[in-house]
Amino acid sequence: MKHYKAPAKVNIFLKVTGKRGEYHEILSRFMVVEQLHDLLYFFPKETEGFVIDGDFACATEQNTIYKAYAALLEATGSTELERLMQTHGIAVNKHIPAFAGLGGGSSDAATYLKMCNEVLHLGLDVSELAAIGARVGADVPFFVYGYPSANVSGIGEIVEPFDEAPLHLETRTPPIEISTPAVYRRFRESFYRELSPEAYDYFAATDSKTLLSELSADDANDLFEPALSLYPELKEHFRHGWFFSGSGSSFFKAVEA
Repeated sequence: MKHYKAPAKVNIFLKVTGKRGEYHEILSRFMVVEQLHDLLYFFPKETEGFVIDGDFACATEQNTIYKAYAALLEATGSTELERLMQTHGIAVNKHIPAFAGLGGGSSDAATYLKMCNEVLHLGLDVSELAAIGARVGADVPFFVYGYPSANVSGIGEIVEPFDEAPLHLETRTPPIEISTPAVYRRFRESFYRELSPEAYDYFAATDSKTLLSELSADDANDLFEPALSLYPELKEHFRHGWFFSGSGSSFFKAVEA
C-alpha cells in the first residue's frame, strides 16, 4: 500500500493584519520541514463507519481528516469516495506533535485530499483542492499546494510561492498544549498593533534566512508574547536564537545541513 508524506511546517514570521468574522487575517511565511512528517495510507477494513487508525486524542468527527472527507464529499458528491471509505480506513503514523504550531492536522487533511484525488481519479486541480481544504482549516491550502516556502495571507487561502533555497530546520516542542483561539484572543485584547505598509512589504519580500538573522523571536511572531503571557512555562523552554512557530508550542532554528 502506497504511503504518503504529510510534512510539518514552521512560520518563519507571523503577523496578524486584521480580522474577518471569526478568523484572523495574517501575513506569514510558511516553510516545510521535510525531515518531520506523518505517513498516511489506506488499508482494507471490515468494520463499519469511518476509521482512522492513529494516535489521536479527539473523536473521529473532530479529526481534520474526517472533516476533509466531509468537505470533499460535499464538494464532489462522489459515490466512489463513499465506497472507498466503506471498504478502507486511513492509517496515520504520527510523528508531528499535536498542539505544536507545526501544522500536523492541516497537513494530514491536505494529504488525505490529495490521496483521494489521486486514487479515485477525481480530476480536481490544485486550486480546487485548496478551496475544499480551506473549509477544513486555514493552514490546509498551503499543504495542498505543496510549495517548499510560501507567503500565506488572508485567512490562509492566499498562498504565493516564495522562491528561496529551503533551510534546514531543527524543531523542539515542549510538552505544553496551547490553545490557538486563546492565544489569538489574548493578542487581540492586549497585544494588537497595526502593521505598516512598509513593514508588510519588508516581511513579504525578504528571504527567510535574512529574516531569521535580523529579527528577534518577538519581532518575527506576533503570537509569541501573548502565548508567553498565557503559558509562562514556555519561558523555561525558550533559547536565544530560536523562533516560535504559529501559536506554539514549538520552537525552531535554522542549522547547517
